[in-house]
Amino acid sequence: MLASASRTAVTLGAGAALSAVLLTLTAVPAQAAGDAETPPDLTALSGVLSTALDQNAPGAMARIDDDSAVYRLSKGVADKATGRALSTEDRFRVGSVTKSFSAVVLLQLVDEGKVDLDASVNDYLPGLLPDDRITVRHVLSHRSGLYDYTNDMFAQTVPGFESVRNKVFTLQELVDLSLERPLNGEPGGPYRYSNTNFVVVGMLIEKVSGRSLAVEYRDRIIRPLGLRDTKYVHPGTRIPGRYTRGYLPDDDPAKPAADATHQTASWAQSAGAMISSTRDLNTFFSGLFDGRLLTAESLKQMQQWTPVNSTQGYGLGLRRRDLSCGVSVYGHTGTMQGYYTYAFTTKDGKRSLTAMANTSNNGAVLGTMARTLEAAFCGKQAAPAAKQRTAEPRHEDIAPNVTLR
Repeated sequence: MLASASRTAVTLGAGAALSAVLLTLTAVPAQAAGDAETPPDLTALSGVLSTALDQNAPGAMARIDDDSAVYRLSKGVADKATGRALSTEDRFRVGSVTKSFSAVVLLQLVDEGKVDLDASVNDYLPGLLPDDRITVRHVLSHRSGLYDYTNDMFAQTVPGFESVRNKVFTLQELVDLSLERPLNGEPGGPYRYSNTNFVVVGMLIEKVSGRSLAVEYRDRIIRPLGLRDTKYVHPGTRIPGRYTRGYLPDDDPAKPAADATHQTASWAQSAGAMISSTRDLNTFFSGLFDGRLLTAESLKQMQQWTPVNSTQGYGLGLRRRDLSCGVSVYGHTGTMQGYYTYAFTTKDGKRSLTAMANTSNNGAVLGTMARTLEAAFCGKQAAPAAKQRTAEPRHEDIAPNVTLR
């Protein structure tokens, strides 16, 4: 089966006529992924996506780019109203994966000698932050101590979202929301995830470049890599082209999920407003690690890790996850209302995975989708515990202090 290209569509479950799995397979070259030396476990990956559907995700999908081989799997629906099947060709909101795009743009400005990573943010944005010790490096690595305003904004999930769905904020207004609270740590201290940090990154990009975020993303990343599905449409509310709808469960399980697809995403901007696809995110992270976006020195700086926990580190707008088979992968997670995304690659950029479920505010699905990494990069060598593990109570990139049910 792995030696021939084939495409199959399988209907799953009674009453789910359009809940389908699409699987495209091509040959896997030996040693294709460099750091991940075993083939992906497609059976396990399919099982992970099925589990996400069992946990109330309307749909879930994954794409693996493995040198010249491409694997696409999708299950469930992109649109609950029409029953249209999910497709890996769909665009979707990638949430905090945007942070890696923002970090790359700012590090390109570092490469051009326009920004110093260890200079105070206030050197570039005078008077913005309450402590001159907060450096550019600190905001890129979530070590500034800046409070995350989304903890208050989304303490109530659906009402919070509806209150900002159509609002347009300036970046300054978002920072001001954060500064209504004191710093929650010393500058340069431990990792504390905060969307405020990457709002500041967005302000730095616009101030130093003299151009908008949309233009900088386009000219520095989207066009050079040929990303045909990646857009920064803020403050527009719609996803252009073919897209997957995102569904946001209410905190009260008795209430229906909200269709959160159309929004300004202005509450996130440079911290989370990008739209993309599985193909484009794999191309982006592969391009980052094969040297097409940054100098070797900036890529090295991006991988100066601050511990998150025993199996994760955070660099400069980049996550590292250490898997059960000894492989480490690099990329970012993303939550936007109605969407969970995992986008990671190997150290050499040769094997990349993007997986997405069109739900959020669901701790079980968030944890389940993390298991796509084990299936994609460890294959059958994944430890049994990693294959079977389900989510503990956890936190999203949105409102990281709020525990999910």
